[in-house]
Amino acid sequence: MTEKFYGFKRSKMYRGRFGFTVDLFFVSRRGAERSQSGGFRRSELRWAQRGERKVRTFARGLVSGWIFILLVLVTAFVCVIGSPVAAKMPMLESAKSENVQRVDLLEQGKMLYDAGRFAESVEILQQAAIAFRNQGDGLGQAVALSNLALAFQQLGKLKPAQQVITESMKVLERSPENANKVLAPILDVQGSIQLDLGQTQQALQTWQRAEGIYQQLGDRNGIIQTRINQAQAWQVLGFYRRSLTLSTQLQEELRSQPDSITKVVELRSLGDALQLAGNLQQSRQVLQQSLEIAQKLKSPENVSAALFSLGNGARVQQDLASAIAFYQQAATVAPNPIIKIQAQINQLSLLVNKAQITTAQQLFPQIQTQLANLPPSSATIYARIYLVQSLLKLKEPTPLVIAEISAAAVQQARDIGDERALSFALGTLGSVYEQTQQWSTAQELTQQALDIAQAIDAPDIAYRWHWQIGRLLKQQGNIISAIAAYDLAVDELQTLRSDLVAVNRDVQFSFKESVEPVYRQSVELLLQSYKTNKSEQNLDKARQRMEALQLAELDDFFREACLQAKTVLLDTVVDQENPTTAIIYPIILPQQLHVIVKIPKQPLHHYAIEKSQAEVEDILKQIREYILEPDRTDEVDLLSQQVYNWLIKPVESDLKNSKVDTLVFVLDGALRNVPIAALYDGQQYLVEKYAVALNLGLQLIESKPLTQTKLNVLAAGLVEPPPNFQQQFPPLPEIKSEFNFISQAGVTTTELLDRQFNSKNLETKVNATPFNILHLATHGQFSSRPEDTFILAADGPINVTQFDSLLRRRDETQTQSLEMLVLSACQTAVGDNRATLGLAGASVKAGARSTLASLWHINDKSTAILIGEFYRELAKAKVTKAEALRRAQVALLKNYPNYNRPIFWAPYVLIGQWR
Repeated sequence: MTEKFYGFKRSKMYRGRFGFTVDLFFVSRRGAERSQSGGFRRSELRWAQRGERKVRTFARGLVSGWIFILLVLVTAFVCVIGSPVAAKMPMLESAKSENVQRVDLLEQGKMLYDAGRFAESVEILQQAAIAFRNQGDGLGQAVALSNLALAFQQLGKLKPAQQVITESMKVLERSPENANKVLAPILDVQGSIQLDLGQTQQALQTWQRAEGIYQQLGDRNGIIQTRINQAQAWQVLGFYRRSLTLSTQLQEELRSQPDSITKVVELRSLGDALQLAGNLQQSRQVLQQSLEIAQKLKSPENVSAALFSLGNGARVQQDLASAIAFYQQAATVAPNPIIKIQAQINQLSLLVNKAQITTAQQLFPQIQTQLANLPPSSATIYARIYLVQSLLKLKEPTPLVIAEISAAAVQQARDIGDERALSFALGTLGSVYEQTQQWSTAQELTQQALDIAQAIDAPDIAYRWHWQIGRLLKQQGNIISAIAAYDLAVDELQTLRSDLVAVNRDVQFSFKESVEPVYRQSVELLLQSYKTNKSEQNLDKARQRMEALQLAELDDFFREACLQAKTVLLDTVVDQENPTTAIIYPIILPQQLHVIVKIPKQPLHHYAIEKSQAEVEDILKQIREYILEPDRTDEVDLLSQQVYNWLIKPVESDLKNSKVDTLVFVLDGALRNVPIAALYDGQQYLVEKYAVALNLGLQLIESKPLTQTKLNVLAAGLVEPPPNFQQQFPPLPEIKSEFNFISQAGVTTTELLDRQFNSKNLETKVNATPFNILHLATHGQFSSRPEDTFILAADGPINVTQFDSLLRRRDETQTQSLEMLVLSACQTAVGDNRATLGLAGASVKAGARSTLASLWHINDKSTAILIGEFYRELAKAKVTKAEALRRAQVALLKNYPNYNRPIFWAPYVLIGQWR
């Protein structure tokens, strides 16, 4: 679940359109906790279309028994039906009464569901299913069972949900007459449960089957809704282009439809799906369109819903001022009190994050008063939970008031029987006691929350409570047990890895708050334990945790699990194949800088430097700033020498004795933003003594050394940036020289230059040309946000996700692997401490064994020289990629006086396979 309402989950979009009497629209994994927080809401489409067509009113007037029941049930699922056919024979009054009673049970179950009272809804729907079964009404029983499955799903009871939906399908098979009228929406339910269970391929096939039935029925809305689901499934499966193409088609189709409330809801669902897939700009456009139509049709509920979704998108884009404004507007116009309070709570959380304490304090009493007047429901419970989480950061009001709000959430969760909500409420109350340092009570409450999460098989919740227990044990001095608790938390996150980004999106929104600290605190405990227990196992586990964190960061960056290729352990490569290579793992912790070093065929080395995170980051920031200023070389050398003394000096003699000539760094945090090759020992730069490479972790994509392979380069370059980017980026007149140098090195080259270098031509060449090196000589930018990570072509920027899709197609047609990606004129975004995520992401998503890129853009004449030297060494001297880069950098340093300062040769980094 998300910690705040905006934190959308794995948006199954229209997966619940069928609902109890029409639809149950949720953008949530086990949707109760999201409720009406964003996206389309529980039954808004139903009531929208009811207002347009008066379906239910007319259906109530029918007098034929089975036709009456069938049409009511069809209305419950399909949303749009033609004019009902009146019966030719009147129904007996007693039979009519029995039918109405059964249908009323469905309606009552739906009302309880809408109120968030899922456990009560389950009871009523079970009664409805039994009543329909006893009357021999298979269609009615199948509908009741499918809605029952949805209620179980919202309670987090996926196994019962799966069993019930399977039973529903079996009942429907025994009732073939008119079964198609309800089969499609029941398939929608089945697909949503399959997606929750991680059965994405099955979910896709189920929704494709549902679409076929909707087409037979001529149900345009059903087709659109299930296609939105399919786009989501394609994205989860990694077929980004197919998902994007389908979403774009849907957008075009919706644009051509006449304005209606139905269109408003469908646009908003598509906007939420695009937002979830990371297409934030396109999402905003679609949501804006939904908002404008809702305003035109004067639908305040849909206006507030669109504003809420726009607030979610702005928050993801870190446009917090716009997000606050959207939430404020949503709260102002919302006719529904729960929507209003959810928007206000999201607004409060942002005010707290922006340290606008006074405004947040003024908003809290309004929220508190409104909460007191809301009836118990899952939505109300989660409103209380999310409010408490913000108040804990605000540190106001008093702990007693915060505890009372949490305790009310616990009681309400018990009252309505929502186990997921109860687990969250208990764990949140435990965190209140944690903050007041009442360790034993906090631990008892957290253990209760954990027991419930495990009982309902909810690892996305369980990891949080393992983590909380670990913190509590640490505070009580029980380090061994604390480590065990953190181990369990990390294990849960690892099992969730693909789900973390593709299924359980709820964890994604606050990665730095909800995921990263688990890894870092775990590493801190392991290294703390190492002081008293010199166990190499703890050191090995610590570096494995840092690797897992780096991969999780990439997953968070792309919103999908990234590294799926066949890999080999770095230790294996070093010990068995590269005995002159050492691996260095610096780990920045709050109070110390730790370094773990792997030297071939030796136990792990470890040392700690008594420098706080703030001190380390301050020096690294100065290096990055000063290195770009021509008159501060001496200062850069002094600062770089400090970092050299931290990372290299303690093992300098060991490296020399082991005849190490290559250093592979697995960098942490701000260290990724500085050029490691420019570290200085007082006499020489690191690059003068060692070849240097960077890696994401202990695993390396399997490949042969490039020295054993004939080099084939596809080179694309852009001298003049597109008109809209000419103020931002200067021309690159030396690109032709760069390409000439590559050819002169004896490398087979296919070129795309200037206007020829556009996205369409690049895609064509990528798919048709045999190459193992892709060389892009053009401006680009790496950022911690994928939407701001791009390379420039003649027709504009190619986003990193589009780039990934383009290269992924190549994998389907070409047998030759991409051994190296060269980005010779790109740069990391200024002021973005996590910008190298974009660089690493581009490398991993390209499927490249290694990537050569620059941390900042520098003189393109020196770039051309360095690139030429690099290819010459690679092609003629037959050295490793890391050694070829080292020689090229040293050539600039020693042979070109105009380019001997680090600003010219230091920014080039090699990521991945260094051989």
